[in-house]
Amino acid sequence: MPTDFKPSSKTPTAGQQRRQASVLLLRLQWLFILLLIVGFVWLYVSQQRFQNQMLERLQSNEQVVNRLNDMDDRIFALNQEATPKTEQVSTLTEDNQTQNQLNLLRLQLEAADSLVADNKDQAALGLLRGLQWQLSQSNNEIAPALRQVIQQSLSKDIARLQTQSAQPSPWQLQNIAIQNIQIFLSSLERSKNNAAITRQQLTVHEVIMTLNLAMQAGNMREQKQLAGYLRQARKQLQPLVTTPSVTPNQSKNTASASTDQTSTVTMGAPNTIAEVIAWLDKLIASPPTVTPLMTTQILEQSKG
Repeated sequence: MPTDFKPSSKTPTAGQQRRQASVLLLRLQWLFILLLIVGFVWLYVSQQRFQNQMLERLQSNEQVVNRLNDMDDRIFALNQEATPKTEQVSTLTEDNQTQNQLNLLRLQLEAADSLVADNKDQAALGLLRGLQWQLSQSNNEIAPALRQVIQQSLSKDIARLQTQSAQPSPWQLQNIAIQNIQIFLSSLERSKNNAAITRQQLTVHEVIMTLNLAMQAGNMREQKQLAGYLRQARKQLQPLVTTPSVTPNQSKNTASASTDQTSTVTMGAPNTIAEVIAWLDKLIASPPTVTPLMTTQILEQSKG
């Protein structure tokens, strides 16, 4: 039985499809136009905002330039007011130049004294020779009489440092003496003859440690700490003395009538606890000292 195909009432016809397509295309066109309009408006707003920012920056830069110009004008006016007359300028310049050279010389000598205190004699010698050359220049404004005295004192300082550089420094002599004391104490610490030595060993070990601290203080040029550790070591050793208590005055006579550290160093290691205490008293009484440069003293006197 033949059957004919009938289109469903729900299926759009060709005409309806064309109309739907036209409506969709029209909507897409309007949407595109709206997007273009929005884009143009956004570009316009952005351009206006950018122009406003640029104008603000230009105005701000102009204000800064104007302020700088005003400051330059004020500074120039102040300089004109503060500038003395030509005659006064020449006199003040000469006085200032002389004083500046003296102040510079004092600072350089302070640096040389610091180098000597740190046992850097060669560096101090180089600096003093440079000062000699500096004083011999024709543009030096220091008074001739004072300049001659300074040059002579510099020559004496250089000669003293050349001799001093070939010898151990006072700090090195102090450490050598402490090391000699430690050599003797170490021999006591290693002794094990009887039970009484045990207490002595403990005390001797403590003294050796204290002397190590004293040497460290000497290496750092801490004179107060060095003397404190030496006194502490003497106090620790005092109970081990078998003879009557040794006073500082007696200990000086026992070791030597002189307080020169060099004599203590050349004596070698001590032989008894009493001698060790005498050595410690000697080191405490004659701490390491550094003689200041003669030129420094002369310049200090010239201030008055």
